[in-house]
Amino acid sequence: MILAFASVSMASMAQEDPTLKYSVATNSFWSNWFIQANASWSAFYSNEEKDMDYAKSPFKDFRSAPGFSVAIGKWFTPGLGLRTKVSAMNGRSVLSEDKDFNSIKYWNAQEQVLFNLSNMLCGYNESRVWNFIPYFGVGFTRNCSYNTYELIGSAGLLNTWRLSKRVLLNLDLGFNMCGDDFEGRVWDNAGVGGKPAPSNHDRWFAAELGLTFNLGTVGWNKTPDVDAIKALHQSQLDALNAQLNDANAENARLNARLREALANQKPAETPKAVREFVTTPVSVFFNLDKTNIASQKDLVNVEGVAKYAKENNTNLLVTGYADSATGSVEHNQWLSEERAKTVAEELVKLGVSPDKIETAAKGGVDELSPISFNRRATVQVK
Repeated sequence: MILAFASVSMASMAQEDPTLKYSVATNSFWSNWFIQANASWSAFYSNEEKDMDYAKSPFKDFRSAPGFSVAIGKWFTPGLGLRTKVSAMNGRSVLSEDKDFNSIKYWNAQEQVLFNLSNMLCGYNESRVWNFIPYFGVGFTRNCSYNTYELIGSAGLLNTWRLSKRVLLNLDLGFNMCGDDFEGRVWDNAGVGGKPAPSNHDRWFAAELGLTFNLGTVGWNKTPDVDAIKALHQSQLDALNAQLNDANAENARLNARLREALANQKPAETPKAVREFVTTPVSVFFNLDKTNIASQKDLVNVEGVAKYAKENNTNLLVTGYADSATGSVEHNQWLSEERAKTVAEELVKLGVSPDKIETAAKGGVDELSPISFNRRATVQVK
């Protein structure tokens, strides 16, 4: 357990998207737990049967038996998990070809490390139907009929199919190997019938079918890379900055003409400072389900709008948005209101009078593509 927990300190998995690079947000220790319950069928192969020429078919009733297993586990990243698994009930010692003579009761308990290759190779997808999960484990097994204990190792493949967010259908195909004395039979040095005592390990194959139940918080939040968003919109932001600079230059020119006219005390009509300002809104982006600004780089353009508003005594409109793909309607409305308030507070810090700022909230929308671009607030001159 200690080694397994130490190994999960690795960084969260990442995946590539044509327009956005996503990283998976770290979840709390209490997230992504699960329990499993399975019915099993096992085929046993014993060291006792070496050179006995028994039928090798796993479907022979003298070597196969039903059973069950239960497990509890947790996913630490989308690709790495840990589970504690206990299987028990019927087994076969394979001392003969008589199923009743071979019958035993046993249990085995193991700690197993799970590797979700579907998420590792293809990227995390919370709605993926099929997940392909190899695993390895170690533990102890006990033959209750002979009161013997052995170390046991296992390897297998866990397949899960999504039935709902909370319930999965799972098929577990596993191989188990333990020490020589699992059946409790003691060999002398000469073996049996003058043949050398066998030294190979006892083993069995198991096929298990059952259900996985996800507990508590399920899934992993995908956090958008804000730098990627900025790169996508950089040309638009640069164009807006150029328009702001032109507007400031025109304003300075008109003010200079006005001062010149007043200095000469010539009765002339005061020139009108007719200024056109680009109405394209400045966007401030937020991470999923957050109300704090994702990157302070956004405020560079907000400063330009704030400066314009102060110099020309104009009103500003701040509009908050959330993406419609996540969250309820009520939660998205609240989220968009809070995002608008956050940006309005930044404008006040930049010197804009609160009575010059109007806020609006649009709730969850799907105006931009990809959907994560809608997690924003905009500032524009009214």
